Amino acid sequence: MTFLRSDTRFSDLTVKYSISQGQPFRKLRVRIKREIITMRRPLIQPERCRAPAVAPEQLQTWLQRGQDDEGRPVVMMDTRNAFEVDMGTFQNCIDYQIAKFSEFPDIIEGKADEFKGKTVVTFCTGGIRCEKAAIVMQQAGFERVYQLDGGILNYFEKVGGQYWNGACFVFDEREGLNADLQPTRPGS
Repeated sequence: MTFLRSDTRFSDLTVKYSISQGQPFRKLRVRIKREIITMRRPLIQPERCRAPAVAPEQLQTWLQRGQDDEGRPVVMMDTRNAFEVDMGTFQNCIDYQIAKFSEFPDIIEGKADEFKGKTVVTFCTGGIRCEKAAIVMQQAGFERVYQLDGGILNYFEKVGGQYWNGACFVFDEREGLNADLQPTRPGS
């Protein structure tokens, strides 16, 4: 990390650690891609303008109260693919059972009125999809949208698993992590 941070392009890089008993990836592969988590919406550019984020600790407080700091009801929206949601998700969340993330913009279009007067918090595994989703929702006319800062795994790390049911799908050999960030797949 010291070497990476010595390069100005990576000096403010957010690093996420995930401790594992074994090697969770068969091999390290680095690929340059045009878009991380394909949405096929070139105007959605989180690197230029981030969606507002809510810290896990603040979200936990909102969920305990059932409302945000302004008294608006809080609605959780899962932006992950259906197979990931089926493994685990937040209690009482909105889930559109999408097959692939590129479907999300079309599914959410025209739904802003259903969420008037509410605060919507998008969430995903590590914070990429939920940020893109929040930007799309803002553009679609949603009044109050936040992304869960750092996603589900950051929530687990900071506050545990309160309001969560099941495991969080991860994209490696462990397959799923529980709220203690331990693998749920036997032998992982």
